[in-house]
Amino acid sequence: MMGDMATQTAPQPARIPNEPTLGPFLQFLIARSLLTEPQARQAEVESHRHRTSLVAHLAEKAKLAPSAVALALSQHFDTPLLDADALVVDPECLPLGEEQVIRGTFSLPFFRRGKCLYIAVSDLTHHLGIDKIRFKTNLDTVPVLVEHDKLIKAIERAFNEFGSFGPDASVDESNYLDEVDFDSGSEMATQNLDVVQENNEEEPIVRFIKKTLLHAIQKGASDIHFEPYETFYRVRLRIDGILCDYSRPPIQSKDRIVAFLKNSARLRTDERRIPQDGKVRVSIGPTRALDFRVSCVPTVHGEKIVMRVLDPGMTQIGIKALGFEPHQEEIYLRALARSQGMILVTGPTGSGKTVTMYAGINKLNTVERNISTAEDPVEIQLVGVNQVNVQPKLHFGFADALRAFLRQDPDVILVGEIRDPETADVAIKAAQTGHLVLSTLHTNDAPQTLTRLRDMGVPAYSVASSVCLIISQRLARRLCEHCRQPFTPTPAVLGDARLPEDIANRVQKLYRPNPAGCENCQLGYKGRIGIYQVFPISEAMSALMMDQASSIAIAAQAHKEGIWDLRRCGLDKVIQGITTLEEIDRVISS
Repeated sequence: MMGDMATQTAPQPARIPNEPTLGPFLQFLIARSLLTEPQARQAEVESHRHRTSLVAHLAEKAKLAPSAVALALSQHFDTPLLDADALVVDPECLPLGEEQVIRGTFSLPFFRRGKCLYIAVSDLTHHLGIDKIRFKTNLDTVPVLVEHDKLIKAIERAFNEFGSFGPDASVDESNYLDEVDFDSGSEMATQNLDVVQENNEEEPIVRFIKKTLLHAIQKGASDIHFEPYETFYRVRLRIDGILCDYSRPPIQSKDRIVAFLKNSARLRTDERRIPQDGKVRVSIGPTRALDFRVSCVPTVHGEKIVMRVLDPGMTQIGIKALGFEPHQEEIYLRALARSQGMILVTGPTGSGKTVTMYAGINKLNTVERNISTAEDPVEIQLVGVNQVNVQPKLHFGFADALRAFLRQDPDVILVGEIRDPETADVAIKAAQTGHLVLSTLHTNDAPQTLTRLRDMGVPAYSVASSVCLIISQRLARRLCEHCRQPFTPTPAVLGDARLPEDIANRVQKLYRPNPAGCENCQLGYKGRIGIYQVFPISEAMSALMMDQASSIAIAAQAHKEGIWDLRRCGLDKVIQGITTLEEIDRVISS
């Protein structure tokens, strides 16, 4: 009897007075034995506390199978369950929701019909994302139920394929977007910006471009590439000399992006058949402005635009910050102190030649000197320096500018590049007649520069008597000091590096990049360092040039005088832990 009574009156868990009632969906999960009541109460409390989706909490914290939760939601709300793996996202719909909202609330806009916007969600009890998108777009939103884990993959897939127009959650730039303004120096450009901003359909384009420029500046990018292809549109940034993917906007937006950028740079928007070049100034808040050189080239799938960042701060870099070794810096300063002669800076495009020359010009820029430069075009303006744009189409080239300078009582002349025999001849004569001339050449190293001038028709005696210094240079990525990883090199590694044996025997430790990088760097690298072959012209080298010696013979004489070649200079940076063997192999040909 007592046993029967005990069976019939088993004790029930005591209820806490005034304890809130669980939501209907959690009660539904308890009734189907998917959760216990304590688990349900904990899930409800924590999801409210963190203002996150209940379904996300159940899947990620309570370890409930997403498929089981999705099926329960479908049954509870009598709503069909869609397979997210089969979800096809319309690229026009993605910009309708900001990336931070889509990722944070698991709400993916994927299809639009008229005023109805269909949004894939994994939680029909959490309306924050849908409400934000509805408020932003003023469209009727229709939630479509999918499994949580598959929705996360669909969101990632959509952003990888199409990119985003919304604020990037990883870059805190929301406070700066409204302070970015375009000004090409004309009222027309400013007015056109206002017109675009007033058009609600175009506004995401403007914000996307602003966001891209801000991100490029924050990451120290040198170039921004807007590239059209047959089935997609891509934006890439060149950071520390390496191009990397940034975003893939919807391909339908390419014409509007190009039109806005061309308009801002005062280019003809109705001309799509020939290349165009322009310039635009972008103000970032009240105190900072950067110039961008805009190059537009027609391709088979539309116009490609490349924007080069022209940071005036680069011209103020001192010689000490460039990466010269102390003895190399001393040689450069001695050459700059001369009253006449020629200093040549050589290397491929993008190796930092202009910055090296500007650093020298800044050193010389005093009230006692008259400095004139001929450039194609003048990209960064220097106060106190007379800068001239050469215009070959108007028959005003480097040689013409040089002849004009010689009638302007110059002390120092900078020639952007020696491209032809005429420019070489006039520059050499200027260096022989009491002027200090700085210029650039595209050659692989210093010895080849001397023979290149000779091949351009400059007499050997003129080269020998005028050229006083050649700087051959490259830019290598600098290892991040916060996350670089030390390792002990094997004899095979040192052998492949071709280090001199006496130095290789003393090397105990080198560094490699952290492949994952850290918050301070890009894949283990941060910034770039110059690698320089500083090549003063000695009397012995002048004699070799007079004898029409080859670049090999000149290089052998330099070796006798203790001048390192470019690779040896780069290996010195590796031994110091500044860069890596892989970087030296990448930027310096064997």
